[in-house]
Amino acid sequence: MFDSSKFNLILASASPRRKQLMTDMGWTFSVIPSHAEEDVLAQWSFTETVENLARQKAEAIDGHCITDNTIVIAADTIVCDSSGVLGKPADEADARRMLLSLSGQSHQVITGVCLRSHNFYHVFSVSTEVTFDILSEEEITYYINRFHPFDKAGSYGIQEWIGLIAVASINGSFYNVMGLPTHRLYVELNNFIKENF
Repeated sequence: MFDSSKFNLILASASPRRKQLMTDMGWTFSVIPSHAEEDVLAQWSFTETVENLARQKAEAIDGHCITDNTIVIAADTIVCDSSGVLGKPADEADARRMLLSLSGQSHQVITGVCLRSHNFYHVFSVSTEVTFDILSEEEITYYINRFHPFDKAGSYGIQEWIGLIAVASINGSFYNVMGLPTHRLYVELNNFIKENF
């Protein structure tokens, strides 16, 4: 069992959802948002993109913060459908465009996670398929005006109203769609400690 009190655990993310999920797991940690450049190469697959971005975020944490018992957790989540990657919406019109493209369709939510210690890195990713029911214009307008999903990939948060009324099915981890695949992270973190500490 992972005991966070034995480690200097750092979440390299400003995401309030990731912070809440790690708090709910009972872990003690500090938050140091990563300011990585987030370079993406055109030839990368969706999985390669999130895994490389997660590693870039972990690498961007100042080495002076990393002691012998430090573990950095960095993550990056993307929403993608047949048209490609749906990032964070630029404005209300962009949010509406994204939600219309997700309406009545299935899409993938992929999170890459990087664990970093003083000497080692370990990267993995998790994919979840989410299927939306058909959204009306009224529902989309209500959601955007009420919840302002401009800081969320794909322009939605599954834990919010839209997830309650529109998500018809999920194949995979619910928490991955929120931004952190908690079960897989727990397993990988325990293995990382066994191998490197």
